[in-house]
This record gives sequence, structure tokens and C-alpha cells, in this order.
Amino acid sequence: MTKRALAAGDVLTYPIRSDKFRYEIKIREVLHQSQSEYQSIEVFDTACFGRVLLLDGHIQLAELDERAYHECLVHIPLLSIREPKKALVVGGGDGGVLRELLKHPSLEIDMVEIDSGVIDAARAQLPFLNEGCFESPRVSLYLQDAFPFVKVSSRGPYDLIVMDSTDTYEDEEGEISAMLFTQEFFRDCAALLSPNGFVVTQADNPVFCPYSLEEISAQYGKVFAKVGSYHANVPSFGGSSAYCWASNGVEVNRTWSENSLDLKYLNPTTHALAFQDLPFHAPR
Repeated sequence: MTKRALAAGDVLTYPIRSDKFRYEIKIREVLHQSQSEYQSIEVFDTACFGRVLLLDGHIQLAELDERAYHECLVHIPLLSIREPKKALVVGGGDGGVLRELLKHPSLEIDMVEIDSGVIDAARAQLPFLNEGCFESPRVSLYLQDAFPFVKVSSRGPYDLIVMDSTDTYEDEEGEISAMLFTQEFFRDCAALLSPNGFVVTQADNPVFCPYSLEEISAQYGKVFAKVGSYHANVPSFGGSSAYCWASNGVEVNRTWSENSLDLKYLNPTTHALAFQDLPFHAPR
């Protein structure tokens, strides 16, 4: 049976934790619907979250709170690095990570994204996110699979490797990002890091999907000398988003670093909150 295309006035339903917890949001306007070689790509204007991007029916970002997600993913590890020179973005086709990295004028950035369809949709429908960052002379864009990309040792060293790929979802198989959450991929990333560099990845909702952070931390721990995590308040992701970082020996700074960056969510209070233990976890 063919799935009916959503229209203005319909209710968009997307999962937070498989079929156990879902969000329903009213659609104000359908902005983009396409099927690339790799996945379905949808952009809707919604009543509660503003514009949202979904890949294969899973939320990737919302206009309401994307600043919280992207700022914490990028700046918490990056502010721990003195004079960073080079960064790698894995995924991130919407451009939000690039936007945040480009706030650091010393950075040159490589970005490897497998699906040009995501970039095209974001350029057309999410201009507040990418702000022309794909055209920056400091960005080198590679439209290819990241798995073989990181095997070329001459590409580094990177001070920061940001994994902004899709999650591997509970009760689902065949996600295009599955190979990016393996020891082999992490070992290749470790070889590309500068001595004071970090790898960081989103790690799903730590309240309702804690197994994601646990699995990534365990895999990181088999490859890297140091592993840690933090979190941010992201309502469109079910309330919270976890992040996992790793390095070849250095630690992420838990003390706020004063800066002149244009940040909307991250400040001394939210930075301190990112490292506080969550007071609750949903039943398994």
C-alpha cells in the first residue's frame, strides 16, 4: 500500500523511541518531499517547532531548538582546543555544524556528506541554518561515503572531527550511517586526530534511548584513551540530546571559556548544565 503524501493541515508523526514514544505536530506547510538514492528527505513548516527536517521519517533538526543542538555539538569540544586549525564534518548536510565551525576564523573545514539531496533541500528551505556556509572558501565539500574517506591518512591532522550523521535506530536495520559507528571507523578517526584533538558525535536521547550513548561510549573506549559525554536541552528530540566525545589523551574542559562567539543557547549556565547527571531515566 502506497503511503499518502502529507499535506498542510495534516499531523506529522515521528518517533522518539521506536513505536514506544512518538511526537505529533500539525503541519502548516509542506516545503519539500523527495527520495534520494539513500533516503527520503522531508522539510515541513510546523505549528510548534517551525521548520523541521526529517530523513527516513526521523527528526534531524527543528528551527525552534537547532541552535542548542548544533552549538553544543561543536563548541563544547572546540572551546577546549587552543588555536584549532582544521576540522572534519561527517554528515551534517543541513549546514548547521558548518555554520558554527565557521564562527572560528582560524579553522579550515573538510566536510564529507554522502547525500547531495540533503544539501540541496537545506539550501532551498533552511537558509537560516546554513547561511551560505557551503560557499565559504574555508570549506572543502566532498560528496562521498565517509568510511573510505577517513582511511586517507594525509587528510589530517584534524583538531576536531564532528560526526553529525543519522542515528542507528532501535528496531531498525540498514541505516546508511551504521558503518560510522564501528571500531574500524573510530580507529581511522583516531589516526587523523591532532595530539589535542577530539572526536564528537550526537548520541540520541539520553533519557529515552540511553543505550545509544552507552554503546558509543563502549566502542570509543576500545579505541581512544579518553571518553566522556554531555547533554543539551533539545525539545524536538524528546527533551534532551546526548553527545559523546573521545580523544587520544586530552579532556574536554568543563569550565566555561569566555568568548566573542554569537551563541544563542550556550552560555555559562547551559554549559555547566551539560555536564550534570540527569536525575531520571525512562524504564527500559
